[in-house]
Formats: sequence, structure tokens, C-alpha cells
Amino acid sequence: MSLFVIADLHLSFFPGADKPMDVFGPRWFDHAQRLALHWREMITEEDTVVIPGDISWALKMEDAVFDLDWVAQLPGKKILLKGNHDLWWSGITRLNKMYDNMTFLQNDCVRTEGCYICGTRGWLTPDHEDFTQADEKIYRRELLRLESSLQAADRMRETPDPIIGFLHYPPVSDQRRFSAFQQLFEDYGVKDVYYGHIHGEDGFRSCIKGEHHGIRYHLASLDFLNCIPLKIR
Repeated sequence: MSLFVIADLHLSFFPGADKPMDVFGPRWFDHAQRLALHWREMITEEDTVVIPGDISWALKMEDAVFDLDWVAQLPGKKILLKGNHDLWWSGITRLNKMYDNMTFLQNDCVRTEGCYICGTRGWLTPDHEDFTQADEKIYRRELLRLESSLQAADRMRETPDPIIGFLHYPPVSDQRRFSAFQQLFEDYGVKDVYYGHIHGEDGFRSCIKGEHHGIRYHLASLDFLNCIPLKIR
């Protein structure tokens, strides 16, 4: 039993969808088909895959279900977090009644594959050049959600199994700075954090990766991973 991660599926199988991802470059050509091929080659029904946001382009649940059904039929258990484009995401209790092999994570944690899965969507951090007063409110709310998730793990943690952190947004906009997301991960003893949202060669070069302040940060966006799920453990 293994644990994998891949973010930013950006699916659009619902009727009337017009979201061709290959306009963003060759890494996105036939991305869903390539992902499915690699997924089936690598992942079994006993494995778990974390998907940290931007799952579907749908605006409403009746459209998102086409994309969620597509994810559900792939092998393994899935843990899904919300991304900034997942506008269909609402009602966590309802979401978690929809599929036997998919858990929608919000304000909570999941124990699986010998570790505790914690996380939230995240948001722009105050070091970002476009950060506004409106962003501050969302940033603070996402910090509360992350802390709720980490607290849930702390309550469940009867063994020294690691807590692994997941965000959709990077934990800090400028890797030379430090955010409250990073502080929370540090406070709860998290050693590895995985995130998505970052696309394109410039973004890949400049985003936070590797060890910073004792925590290892990993970019897991689909285009960065070339449609190949990343094995965590």
C-alpha cells in the first residue's frame, strides 16, 4: 500500500465544457488521458492518491459530477482538497456521502498508509505583490482551516506516524520569506508539505522547493509532474 500525490487535474468532461488545457503548452496535451494511463500503470486499489485542488473546471455540482466520476473510477482511494477553481465545492458532508473511495478533506485529517493527511486550500500569502485587504480575510480563514486539520491529527495521533501537509496554493509566495502556513506546519512537527497551483517554467523555477526551516516542500502540479503521480511513501 503506497501513497501518491498529484494536483491540478483541471478536468472538463461535463457537457458543453470548453476548457482545452493544451493552450497552456505541450505539457497539457491530452493530459487527462496521459494521467489515466500512468495512474493505471502505477496505482492499485490498495493505494491512496491525494489530489490537492483544481480538480474540475465545473461551476456547479451537476457538472462536476462528470469529472468526479472519472476520478472515482481510477484505481485506489482518493483524498481531495479544494483548489481556487473548484467553485462547485460546497457542503462537505454531502460531498463525503457521494463516493465510497473518495474523501473530501476540509477542517479534518485522514489517517492512511501509516501517516496523517492534513491540509487546506491555502491562499495568496502577504509577501505576494498582489496581496490585498480582501486577501487578508481569506488568508486568515485558510490558516484556521489548516490549524483545524492539524489539531484533528494531533487528537488522533496515538502513534509517532508522520503528519504530511497538503495545500493547493504554495505555502509562501516568495521562497525567501516565511508565512503563517509554514509556521503552523512547523508548530505541529510536519516534515513534508506538497502543493500545486504553480504552472509554467518560470513558476517552476521560482516556487519554494526543497528544505526550508527544517521542512521539505514539494511541487505536485500535474504539468510539473508530466501527468505522472508522485509517490510519497
